[in-house]
Amino acid sequence: MNFPVLSWLFALAITLHNLEEALWLPGWSQSARRWHHPVGAREFRFAVGVLTALAYVAAYLSVAGGKESVGAYFIAGYALTMLMNVFFPHLLATLIMRRYAPGTATALLLNLPVTVLLLYQGLQQGYIRFSTFMWAGPLVVAAILSAIPLLFAIGRCPWSVRES
Repeated sequence: MNFPVLSWLFALAITLHNLEEALWLPGWSQSARRWHHPVGAREFRFAVGVLTALAYVAAYLSVAGGKESVGAYFIAGYALTMLMNVFFPHLLATLIMRRYAPGTATALLLNLPVTVLLLYQGLQQGYIRFSTFMWAGPLVVAAILSAIPLLFAIGRCPWSVRES
């Protein structure tokens, strides 16, 4: 499978994963203690909505930009973020808490294979260069992780999107 197709498949996998989390993670977080700070449904759904839209922007930029473009490194870094997310917190929280952490199924069944394949094919097909990815990937991870508290804060604002 080629990198452009995998870029769109990645966005779809993120959509399904974020949908699973949006439905069940806010309730789960109320008793998750150290694994996840309690988060309200409105702020969480706002944040994952923005992050889902960002996955489609990344897919578009990677396809439109082509090999070794900013978009290709952006989606590869986003894929690295989601690959890490499979193991922490999802799999680790499920194992240690001995109860299902929302998002674990889609993380293992969708995100894990799609992200690994996207990164592998990106390297094999020349869309990303390993030496550049070694600094660009962690940079995207840091940017996404840094954005999450800000997205939660915006989602809590009274003027932001209201829950139905």
